[in-house]
Amino acid sequence: MEKQQILVIEDDGAIRRGIVDALQFEGYATLEAPNFPEGLDKAVHFTYDLLLLDLVLPGGDGLDILGEVRKARPGTPVVILTARGEETDRIRGLRTGADDYVVKPFSVKELLARVQAVLRRSPERPALVASVEIPHGVVDLARSEVRFDDGTRIDLSEREAKLLEYLASNGGRAISREEILTRVWRLNPRGVETRTIDMHVARLREKLRDDPANPRIILTVRGKGYMFGTPGETT
Repeated sequence: MEKQQILVIEDDGAIRRGIVDALQFEGYATLEAPNFPEGLDKAVHFTYDLLLLDLVLPGGDGLDILGEVRKARPGTPVVILTARGEETDRIRGLRTGADDYVVKPFSVKELLARVQAVLRRSPERPALVASVEIPHGVVDLARSEVRFDDGTRIDLSEREAKLLEYLASNGGRAISREEILTRVWRLNPRGVETRTIDMHVARLREKLRDDPANPRIILTVRGKGYMFGTPGETT
């Protein structure tokens, strides 16, 4: 199963390193930023499952990052990191849209427990998909195989299967090419040619018998990316 990714925005290098090491030991993938400008950029433009956010940052206020995250991706869970005694900051953070907070100094066990609890109740966690119904057939994602009602079977490449699985797991949401590069290709989208996504989508549509002029399974959302749109159901 794909690792969940956590973005850590914390200016104290020792604390940040400790958090990142603990998260990676528990099996999470991580992104990190040491200041406001880099943190804001990654919080808004990168893909992740949860944000750990220090409120006091060089170059700006962490609450401003929280506000931008809530506008750009309202369902993404956020846990704020605050100093002991800063009750006002905690209240402001929760009112701005944070899901929880951890008070410094904190134990690794407490931090991980908060992260796990918030992720469990996050509405953005995609449902696992084992198979996908399509017009006149079904896709067995475990076997990376398309089976049509007429008996035809077509193999999918590993990447094609992962791409379809990700789109189907996020049904009803437009997925940007940058997000696909990050979550399916596992690449930093900066400086990477996104045309490769379009080529994979074209090949996948061909294998699914999805008319490129009028697709029903993988829809193109102008200016945003692609969205899973089969009239069938996922299981």
